[in-house]
Amino acid sequence: MEGLRARHPDAFRTNGRGRLKAAAFVGAILAMAVFALWALDFNPQRMWAGLSRLGLFFSLLFPPDAHGRLPAFAQALGETLAIAFLGTLTAAVVAFPFAFLAAKNVIPNIFVHFSLRRVFDVSRSVDTLIWALMWINVVGLGPFAGALAIACADFGAFGKLFSEAIEATDRKASEGVTASGGSALHRVRFALVPQVLPVIASQVLYFFESNTRSATIIGIVGAGGIGAYLTELIRTLEMQQVSVIILMILATVAAIDFVSSRLRFAIIGRKAPTA
Repeated sequence: MEGLRARHPDAFRTNGRGRLKAAAFVGAILAMAVFALWALDFNPQRMWAGLSRLGLFFSLLFPPDAHGRLPAFAQALGETLAIAFLGTLTAAVVAFPFAFLAAKNVIPNIFVHFSLRRVFDVSRSVDTLIWALMWINVVGLGPFAGALAIACADFGAFGKLFSEAIEATDRKASEGVTASGGSALHRVRFALVPQVLPVIASQVLYFFESNTRSATIIGIVGAGGIGAYLTELIRTLEMQQVSVIILMILATVAAIDFVSSRLRFAIIGRKAPTA
């Protein structure tokens, strides 16, 4: 230990200012948490009193029974998957070219990529549910509004993630294309796209998995899919049918998660874990 202290004195030196900053940061977080609990009228007694009603709610879910509506539920679930797929694909295709314009190593003009980054911020700062409510007023009720809502929300997220992936690429490939006489377009096509394509594909697959759940939620406000059945049955307390829908959603999400995880590992060139 004495030898380590002699070789690395900075590592063993007590930093009072750093400890004070860390303590102040933790104290600020705790103070904000206490204030949030007070502002939201958090009451442990109300939670404890509601546990009995929560138990009653869950008891009504069993046994699951579709009451002959399983084909209708399956069709609505397929509609939900179509909403998630079309919305994710549309957002990825539209965001892909804009991401190159927003990347600093592709467009050095600060006004161009700064403006596009702010557009991405606005797009992803609005929740999918809010986009769904807006598109329902524009194109009417139905799955088309749901697909547009997911596409608008994911456009900003994809634009940010894609542009950051482009900026993180290795410069050597771009320099090699430029040195061999390639144009700026050649540099993008042969140096940048091959590097970012596996990352982008992996991100798109992950968002499709996540958007399957989002498509269920936006169906509650009338944007199509199985969410419409879900909200109707919860309001009428048909909890056994609700249980069937929940089990169908869980099985679908689990299957998509399994397939997409295998595809992501295959795309990035790694072997998927066996467990």
